[in-house]
Amino acid sequence: MPKALILGNSSSGLYDFRNELLLKLLEEGYDVVISLPDEMKTAQLTEEGCRVIHTDINRRGVNPIQDMALVRAYKKLIKEERPDIVLTYTIKPTIYGGYVCKKLKVPYICTITGLGSTFERGGVLLKLIVTMYKTALKKCKCLVFQNDANRAIFEQHGIKARKHITVSGSGVNLEKHRFEEYPGHKDDITRFLYIGRLMKEKGTDEYLYAAKKLHAKYGDKVSICAIGYFDDDYEAQVKEAEKLGYFKMIPYQKDIHPYIREADAIVHPSYHEGMSNVLMEAAATGRPVIASDISGCKETVNRDVSGILFRSRDKEALFAAMDRFMGLSVEERQAMGAAGRKWVEEHFDRKKVVEAYMREIS
Repeated sequence: MPKALILGNSSSGLYDFRNELLLKLLEEGYDVVISLPDEMKTAQLTEEGCRVIHTDINRRGVNPIQDMALVRAYKKLIKEERPDIVLTYTIKPTIYGGYVCKKLKVPYICTITGLGSTFERGGVLLKLIVTMYKTALKKCKCLVFQNDANRAIFEQHGIKARKHITVSGSGVNLEKHRFEEYPGHKDDITRFLYIGRLMKEKGTDEYLYAAKKLHAKYGDKVSICAIGYFDDDYEAQVKEAEKLGYFKMIPYQKDIHPYIREADAIVHPSYHEGMSNVLMEAAATGRPVIASDISGCKETVNRDVSGILFRSRDKEALFAAMDRFMGLSVEERQAMGAAGRKWVEEHFDRKKVVEAYMREIS
């Protein structure tokens, strides 16, 4: 029985966005072993037939002691499991897992799910990260990108694997995220929803600003919410916004489909993305999207047909986009949502993404 080892940094991310690939590997007779730092969705993964091994990862920041411990953990894991193929997702599993695979001469496929903020900030840290990527990916059998802009940036910096391909992000499960009729709320309240962590790089400052300004203009005719967690930096701002009544925070939910179904539009003001799963799932459900005009977001939107794109990091541009949406009739919003479903059916079917990975694994 061939063995596939998956290195990731989130059980939720793996289960929610890549589970179909895991199931396909199991179906093809692979022994699937997964290395993860948390237990959020490990029960579900285990029930399906995967074997999950805990590996500590400091997902944020650079701590040399912790990162070297991760290298040792990956080295021990790969020596013990002796996989036929290793798949890595996200930055640290790709850099440190890739490095170990190269040293141990184990075939590996890496996925660039996003660049993070380092490539924007530049400086000494960028030079260090580029060097680390070059070292880790030199023997990588296939480097998978989720958008062409990220691929171009890597290639411009001379970061090369043996083969590069671009897929449509993680794709979207069109059966799980089924089309839902547009809500058409009888209370005449327009409901905007953001899904994800509230942090600076996700456009939280801009979203809170637009929320306050929209509430001042429309009062109780608009509802602006977020689902997820917030960084400590935003705790005071979020609580103040809730107290003043122009913003609502909903705790993390394992199943977000019911919330997308009730929303009039999904807002995603991120600064950078690999390929936004939130936008794909929203469009699949038949909901208009309002998103940053950046790589990783704009590909999921049929501009001005299935959603509205606005200039990233611009609070007035976000407000204008949401204000423009407020002026649309229910029929126009409904048509926009239906166009979104059609767009992802044509361009982001997860089955096609799984097929691309299986070709490379084979």
